[in-house]
Amino acid sequence: MPAYRIRLKEQLDQRWSSWLGGLKMIHEANGETVLTGEVVDQAALHGLLSKVRDLHLTLISISPLEVDAPAKKDAKEDSP
Repeated sequence: MPAYRIRLKEQLDQRWSSWLGGLKMIHEANGETVLTGEVVDQAALHGLLSKVRDLHLTLISISPLEVDAPAKKDAKEDSP
């Protein structure tokens, strides 16, 4: 599942986390909020961005994050 880091200009209250897909919220000293976490697919990402827009938040950036994937060796050992 893809993961993203979404940076917002405004400081967003923690109560919005569940409405925004349960993403982890980090409040930075400069007043920005950083959301991080996995998003099921592109449709879910677009839905999340629509919610950001509906809250009239300023989107600074969206960055994909590397998700730890099992090594090929581990995957071979798990297969029957």
